[in-house]
Amino acid sequence: MTFAPGTAHSRIPTSVFGPDERALVAEFVDERIRPIAAELDETERFPEEIYAEMGKIGLFGITVPHDDGGAGGTALDYLFVMESLSYGYASIADQCGLVEILGTLLNTYGTDDQKKEYLLPMLSAEKRCAYALTEPGSGSDLGSITTRAERTSTGWRLRGEKIYIHNAPVADFAVVLAVTDPERGKRGGISVFLVDVDTPGVSRAYHEHKMGQRASQVGGLVFDDAELAESALLGEEGQAFGYMMKVLAKGRLGISGLALGISRAALDAAVRQSLDRQQFGRAIADNQAISFSLASIATELQAATALSVSAARAIDSGDDDAEVLCSMAKLNASESCVRHADAALQVFGGNGFIRGYEVERLYRDARITKIYEGTSEMQRLIISRSLLRSAG
Repeated sequence: MTFAPGTAHSRIPTSVFGPDERALVAEFVDERIRPIAAELDETERFPEEIYAEMGKIGLFGITVPHDDGGAGGTALDYLFVMESLSYGYASIADQCGLVEILGTLLNTYGTDDQKKEYLLPMLSAEKRCAYALTEPGSGSDLGSITTRAERTSTGWRLRGEKIYIHNAPVADFAVVLAVTDPERGKRGGISVFLVDVDTPGVSRAYHEHKMGQRASQVGGLVFDDAELAESALLGEEGQAFGYMMKVLAKGRLGISGLALGISRAALDAAVRQSLDRQQFGRAIADNQAISFSLASIATELQAATALSVSAARAIDSGDDDAEVLCSMAKLNASESCVRHADAALQVFGGNGFIRGYEVERLYRDARITKIYEGTSEMQRLIISRSLLRSAG
């Protein structure tokens, strides 16, 4: 597993995806994503045409079984797809990751009717989804959410507000976490609901403008006594916290893949620049300070990739250490990604600080990887608790 600059072909191994599927992904990244990444970053538009193509060629729901409309792949295949798409543009990978998590929830806990109404059209990109967890006073601590769903004679009444929600400005439906039994708290008192955004009482609150990954739409959703049918409940009442815990590892693996893709793109850009840029009559690649920086990026990227591959294989094998390995992979890949983007920008000098250069965008896109799907601080807490528990 080595990294050859200048190619969209990921070096991450796969288990179900064969040479034809890998070549298809690389071609899609090279021909459809990379050419428009700068335009998407500048305009912040939702690339509906790209997602429609992804739905047609099977790049949504990588681990969802064929019978439910997915690609029937493994966590290792998912890591490969996320890294490959992010090499093209991280916002596109971000959408793939969102659909993967919600696809897993719907595939695992949804009824046949819910799968037909939400899962299948989501995987084909006919319906846009959102994942509504975060609130003004609740980020990493899901147990502190205040959005309430109360039983009525016909179903549920939903009240509350969600912020920083991926796809909120464009979503057709949202998977919403809400408190259904305040006395039981997160252990039995939180449930998951499927909510159509055009339901009376549901409104889009705002559209955020972000530092990076700007084509990935983020905003708020407000629920003002929205009336939901009984069938809006996903899975069993009160079991949402357990459901979330089961998909968190996959979510963190996905972000590790996304970070790896940014790192690989940054390395490629820096290598090309070091060979093209002349100073004092020779390529700056001949300067040891530059070449050693590139060597450090390549070495760290290789190590981060190996750890992420191990985490993916742990998920696929049902290893008890999968959760902590995914936290390690996400922590390592995201923090090294920020360093790699910074080092690559340094190779460009003043040019790297100018809009229009890929490395400037990569620098901005990298920063969020240390925050979403669990901050670096949360990953360290998970890892340290596991370490101390094993020693106790």
